[in-house]
Amino acid sequence: MFIGAQVSLYPMTSNFVDVIMTGLDALSPYKNDLRIETDDMSTLMVGAPEPLFDAIRDLFAASAKRPEHVTMHVTFSRGCPGEPDDPSCRCETLEKAQDQSLKDRQALAAEAVAQAPDLGVALDVQFSLYVMGSGDHMDEIYGCIDFLKTSGTFHKSKNFCTRLRGDAGAVFETLRQAFLRFGPAEGHVTIDMTASANSPSLG
Repeated sequence: MFIGAQVSLYPMTSNFVDVIMTGLDALSPYKNDLRIETDDMSTLMVGAPEPLFDAIRDLFAASAKRPEHVTMHVTFSRGCPGEPDDPSCRCETLEKAQDQSLKDRQALAAEAVAQAPDLGVALDVQFSLYVMGSGDHMDEIYGCIDFLKTSGTFHKSKNFCTRLRGDAGAVFETLRQAFLRFGPAEGHVTIDMTASANSPSLG
């Protein structure tokens, strides 16, 4: 399986270079676990979902600890049939999910969010989960929505997406669980996500 994300960070300040560099410093602990490639549009991160989501969480959290308004757009993907298998992307959670009921996966997802670390960084996220293919994909999406509403990070539903709000630790764990526990374990699943912190619109 191939698991990765395209990440773009957008500081809303003329001092954007310092904000971006602050965020990039937070990636140092993950450089041995992820393949990281940066160009002028985005940063590609490839690897197992544990370091992948932690790295993106810490990138944004480090940037958001500064006072500037900062946003980030991320496209997560797993199981894309157009990508080669990558052994670094092996995921025990996905392997076990093949034999778990939707109800069991919802319970495990909620438990993981409850155990997420508190990073002391508040943020808002809106995201959409896309389960590619036919069959019972809407059952999986509705099952994910039911999990989100009990996750403790659910803020509200919107057209085409769901809003989350809370500490970065819990919010990114909610995203990771949505990505891993819903949709076929061997199927193609993506998440389109935008995060925001320190927005003057909330003041």
